[in-house]
Amino acid sequence: MFYSKKLKKLKKINHCFFSRKNGFSKGVYKSLNCGKGSKDNKKNIHKNLNFVARIMGVERNKLILMHQTHSNKVVEIKKKNYRKKIIADAMITKMKGVALGVLTADCVPVILYDIKNEIIGCIHAGWKGAYLDIIKKTILKIKKINSNNKIYACVGPCIGKKNYEVDLKFYKKFVGKSLKNKKYFYSKTIHKKLFNIRGYITDKLQEFNVKIDQVNRDTFAEKSNFYSYRRSSKLKENDYGRCISTIYKV
Repeated sequence: MFYSKKLKKLKKINHCFFSRKNGFSKGVYKSLNCGKGSKDNKKNIHKNLNFVARIMGVERNKLILMHQTHSNKVVEIKKKNYRKKIIADAMITKMKGVALGVLTADCVPVILYDIKNEIIGCIHAGWKGAYLDIIKKTILKIKKINSNNKIYACVGPCIGKKNYEVDLKFYKKFVGKSLKNKKYFYSKTIHKKLFNIRGYITDKLQEFNVKIDQVNRDTFAEKSNFYSYRRSSKLKENDYGRCISTIYKV
């Protein structure tokens, strides 16, 4: 389990970036696989989510997950929709007693707290969501509730820049959006670049004067701590687990 030093100091919230440890799943999913979209035994996923809810101090039905599609869709969780299927890649809420969860396996989990308005949020930021401005859309959704904010964010474990290899088409897509994006890429070979997605997400948050800290862990490199889509693909495993990151308003 990993924590933000800044968020840890705030008394009105609990949060956690869970590792893959302390769960019930077997094989490639060992052990705390929380990904309902994986091919893992559903009973084990259920047990894992029950464990997460217990650690967070919420009832299982108050641990809210999204059906993530690598979009830029942001949903505000309210009493009328928290029990429904949430198709989104970011959530925010003012509700007390609920935990928001985001699932990742190399993508960037971001958790947020606006201390002035007591709004919590979480973001699933893969390259597609990042490219489609999911960070901006989430912050603006918070500001729509109240524009007077003091937002803290923690950028969680994700694939490190040494291991995020992309092709030139990918590189040109980002640079075509803005020449400033060149700084997030490093040459590996003539045809391959390395992408610093953590740096990209962090800078997107800084554009809104968000107070940021990092759980600077590389999901690809740390096999014992995290699941990794890229690592599983490289090892030719038939599937992969997902880690969960959560924030709860006490």
